[in-house]
Amino acid sequence: MAYLIDSDIIIYSLKRDKKVQANFLKNEKIPKFISIITYGELLYGAKKSEWVEKNLAEVYRIKSLFPIIEIDLPIIEVFSDLKAKYRKTGIVIDDFDLLIASTALTWDQTLVTHNVRHFGKIKELRIENWK
Repeated sequence: MAYLIDSDIIIYSLKRDKKVQANFLKNEKIPKFISIITYGELLYGAKKSEWVEKNLAEVYRIKSLFPIIEIDLPIIEVFSDLKAKYRKTGIVIDDFDLLIASTALTWDQTLVTHNVRHFGKIKELRIENWK
């Protein structure tokens, strides 16, 4: 078992959310990763913030704590399958969310997110909400 940590959970942890931090501690022995998409979202958030240098330092620290999974051909295959499947049923899911979900599915990981409303549409995905 392994976890793919979504951006919102990282941000809650940085804000010292007690429940999120307790879940990190409770699951400290389980491998945790982030998607390159999550890393990009964190970088963007830092660069548009009021305290760019301080926040970038946090993002770089996060990069050193969690292995980053890059988008590769198997992930893109899963992404295209999911996008086609859900579009045909009229369910539209943001491409970044689909790429994150595709990463978790390809790597057989549980996605840790507070954004259950969006990711919950993807029935194949295992989700835990640590918030």
